[in-house]
Amino acid sequence: MAAPPAGAALGDWLRYAERLYAREQLALGQVAASAHDEALYLLLHALGLPLDSPALVLAKPLTAAERAAVATMLRRRAVDRVPAAYLTHEAWLGEHRFYVDERVIIPRSYFLEIIPQQLDGWLPDPAKVRRVADVCTGSGCLAILLAHHFPAAKVDALDLSAAALEVARINVREHRLTRRIALHRSDVFAAVPAAKYDVILSNPPYEPSAHVRAQSPEFKAEPRMAHDGGKDGLGIIRKLLQQAGARLAPQGIVLIEVGGLQAAMNREFAALEPHWLRTEDGADCVCLIHAARLQAWRR
Repeated sequence: MAAPPAGAALGDWLRYAERLYAREQLALGQVAASAHDEALYLLLHALGLPLDSPALVLAKPLTAAERAAVATMLRRRAVDRVPAAYLTHEAWLGEHRFYVDERVIIPRSYFLEIIPQQLDGWLPDPAKVRRVADVCTGSGCLAILLAHHFPAAKVDALDLSAAALEVARINVREHRLTRRIALHRSDVFAAVPAAKYDVILSNPPYEPSAHVRAQSPEFKAEPRMAHDGGKDGLGIIRKLLQQAGARLAPQGIVLIEVGGLQAAMNREFAALEPHWLRTEDGADCVCLIHAARLQAWRR
């Protein structure tokens, strides 16, 4: 498939990119849900143009240097199958930008809508939240969202990967939250000093190992330990729930994003009465569990 000729406009390159995405069957979902949106993002980034550039920029003919820049970007995405966020070294959750590279999973989470829209309604007094934890923090993005949402709270951000915590440290520093977010290298809470949390939140590895082995190249490019939840996907979740009861304040809550494991969670943890929060797309894959249930639960 021939690239647009000399003198072609950015819009021509965007249409070419969309055809390229379709021909190569590139996986989506890490940065955008459509080929149009992801390709436009990459082209604008390659040209150093702002993401909110007006539509008329698509009529702009590209110089030889610009053609070379967008061709290189598309080659790395379509031929090398490098995820878009690793090409630009950034990812966005709402208005917040995060640095990312191959050391971390690319930020994407239903907590982007849960934290501002629903979380406060499950707390006796959100203004009195003083300690929260983000388990399996990766890039630190959710710990940072929690720190912005609870401006009086200290946040513990936990991850077993030392490499991921290096990236989290970059983001915590860029968001000027080094005094409020503490990073811990820990297998869930094993290496974290004793504390009582008002909120424990986690987007853990939850894919069954067999699913991880069958992933597309884009998702295989992410750290496997950020995806692999063991044979049935529940390995890290079990460990978290076993430890969370002793770590929660009396009226605290645990929230866990579990992907497609709702039915498995309801079967294995029925005694905890997990409550499934509504999401805008109907996935409803974030469960909430109260401290009282966890503290009365015995495994």
